[in-house]
Amino acid sequence: MGALVAAVNKKKENVVPMIISMLRELAHRGNSGSGISASSRVTKVETNKELDNIDWKSDVALGQNFSFILPKDQQQPVKGNGFTVVFEGRFYPSPNPPEHSEVQEIVEFLENKPSGKANLIIQKREGSYVFAIAEKDRLIVGRDVFGAIPLYYGENEIVCAVASERKSLWKIGLRNVKSFPPGQLANVNKQGFSFHCVKQLRMPPRQKLGIETAIRALHTLLMESTRKQVSDLESVGVAFSGGVDSSIIAVLAKHVGINVQLISVGLENQLDVMIIKQAAEALDLPIHIQTYNISELQEIFEKVLWLTEEANPLNATIAVPFFWLAETSKKMGYPVLLAGQGADELFGGYQKYLTEYENSGAERTEQKMFIDIKNAFSTNFQRDNQVCSYHSVELRLPFIDSAVIDFALRLPLRFKINSTEDKLRKQILRRVAHNIDIPNFIADKPKKAVQYTTGVTKTLHRIAKNNNLTLREYTQQKYYTIYKNKR
Repeated sequence: MGALVAAVNKKKENVVPMIISMLRELAHRGNSGSGISASSRVTKVETNKELDNIDWKSDVALGQNFSFILPKDQQQPVKGNGFTVVFEGRFYPSPNPPEHSEVQEIVEFLENKPSGKANLIIQKREGSYVFAIAEKDRLIVGRDVFGAIPLYYGENEIVCAVASERKSLWKIGLRNVKSFPPGQLANVNKQGFSFHCVKQLRMPPRQKLGIETAIRALHTLLMESTRKQVSDLESVGVAFSGGVDSSIIAVLAKHVGINVQLISVGLENQLDVMIIKQAAEALDLPIHIQTYNISELQEIFEKVLWLTEEANPLNATIAVPFFWLAETSKKMGYPVLLAGQGADELFGGYQKYLTEYENSGAERTEQKMFIDIKNAFSTNFQRDNQVCSYHSVELRLPFIDSAVIDFALRLPLRFKINSTEDKLRKQILRRVAHNIDIPNFIADKPKKAVQYTTGVTKTLHRIAKNNNLTLREYTQQKYYTIYKNKR
């Protein structure tokens, strides 16, 4: 886990200084060393400062900042037969044998044919990941179909480059930076980027199932997804809100046999804290609740805007609690954190879906939910990864699993929202919760978003008002102080 950077110089000039500059800009994503490959050579150093000693020249280069999460993790790039590779993320289930890392598996799989076999990684391997392969005169770059691990790309008349965060591309003068499309493979050379769609999320045909059969099937699929995503762990933190999504993830993680630590955060004196404690007690799971004051919120707000790289007040108010969750998880010794992202898009959790149902009917609502899960990589996953990675915490999302998503998309809307009067929504997910003995007061708890349960949105509105600004104006003012001329 850490940061991936890669670049090709279109004029066949030396790109290594750019790679070093990009790695330094992403130093916060790797606290266990750095590595660079160029001209088939690889070097790995303990600190960014040691990169000054690298005087190689190459028009194609890769780099990684490394954060040590699990014993099997290894510093990269890794050299193969005629290529080097950097891999960020995880395969689910974990490679076998357990001490085998994902990047080792890729090197062995590619043999001496990266151009012919790189697409098969995306086709055949489930997980959340990005990778870049460097050959003599080009890069091959890929991203899994759901895009839970961030990757961005950009180019100008001099260079083509990819990186884990936009700020490192801005650092080398690229401005029109975009998110690398999930499920695609890109060949990158002096002519630019050439994209090929390997795997695409599509709306599957409706499946005819009775509700009881569907509940049992969904339970089984969620259990298997959770099992795969914790297969290399003995213990895990769970981002816990006291609601149905995080409770299901926590209980299923417990059922597959690992130690579960619930973690909740919020501002001081929030009423939801008592409900969260009651929920943890009912699930018979340990919980740690970390509270923060208004001064700490103000201090961290600018850091979160720097990390998320957007002047978006909604994203920022969600990112703050995730920043605190990751911070607390790391301090408690849990470098992997499970969360329930994706459940609302798949099962109709948001109020906007009920509104769409009322106004436009079931078919339009299903289309909207499909588009939202397809675009969740840019609206949700990248943001959450970027704040968690600052603390060297790996975020895993059991709802983001190919079998779970395919099954959820095949279900009729009535299994999720049973009528235009359904204020709870996520009906089939709540039935799964009942089936695994989650108490009614949790399973049937109305959705309340994390930015509201933690008090972050309300408090930031008040802070902005005290500055005679709306929250949007306040967010933009802070953001453009941090990122001048970066659009």
